[in-house]
Amino acid sequence: MPFRSLAIAAAVLLAHVAAAAQPIVIKYSHVVADQTPKGQAALKFKELAEKALPGKVTVQVFPNSQLFGDGKEMEALLLGDVQIIAPSLAKFGKYTKVLQIFDLPFLFDDIAAVDRFQGGPKGQAMLDSMKSKGIKGLGYLHNGMKQLSAQKPLKTPADAKGLKFRIQASDVLEAQFKAVGGNPQKLAFAEVYQALQTGVVDGTENPWSNIYTKKFHEVQKVIMESNHGVLDYMVITNAGWWDKLPADVRTALNTAMVESIKYGNKVAFDEDSSFRQKVIDDKKATVMPMSKQELAQWRDAMKPVWAKFEADIGKDNIDAALAANKN
Repeated sequence: MPFRSLAIAAAVLLAHVAAAAQPIVIKYSHVVADQTPKGQAALKFKELAEKALPGKVTVQVFPNSQLFGDGKEMEALLLGDVQIIAPSLAKFGKYTKVLQIFDLPFLFDDIAAVDRFQGGPKGQAMLDSMKSKGIKGLGYLHNGMKQLSAQKPLKTPADAKGLKFRIQASDVLEAQFKAVGGNPQKLAFAEVYQALQTGVVDGTENPWSNIYTKKFHEVQKVIMESNHGVLDYMVITNAGWWDKLPADVRTALNTAMVESIKYGNKVAFDEDSSFRQKVIDDKKATVMPMSKQELAQWRDAMKPVWAKFEADIGKDNIDAALAANKN
């Protein structure tokens, strides 16, 4: 072979070797702060994945909508512009209806019941409910039970009448607030603080970690301890990208993901009361407990939402969720 041909062949070989030596870059994008359970889980995944696959993968974590806001992240995942995201379970209505179960008001008694349901057969099956759309579920991340907030006390459903509530893009949450006479407004998470501050919306619903880390308690006068719903996430990836990974890389990443979710969920359990206390200690909003009688009124007003979405979600799934409360 002439020298020139040998040189070209060697250059091509070196290029292939160099390309093979480049680490796989994994962009993990989310919309909340690093201090939240989801933020902590994402950082733990980076730590575990890079430790298990030194030189083979680099994980880049982008919190606080730095890379994509919650209106664009799903599209970015499907286009391959980001590899892992962890949207709220309320965000999947366009891709599957069964996950609407997690938005039903007053369905779960507490986060432990949510955990039991998600770990059971029905919950695990839901991780694969979007495979035909190119989305693979890797696991569930807890944030916590949601609390109602507004510029005035919300003791009874009548107190919500006419108020504008920020919601995620969820038909169930829209129906939830309409059931009590509220005016639901779909807004991206990154816009919520300013919307509350300027009066574009009057109230919202969030777990304690989001309320404190995003400083919503600074622009809301009252936070009701309603625990009326759950705000959890599904960690997802592009199914095509995931399936094309080398088997050893995929196995190691899956192990890192399982451990990071376990870590994040422990943070969620441990810190829920801590974030609540931080909100109280800041003395910028009044935290108001709700009596059993008050909660019963809210539950009765919102429960018709279950029947409205039962056909899409499946009565068997709702029954399994209710059974998780009894264990």
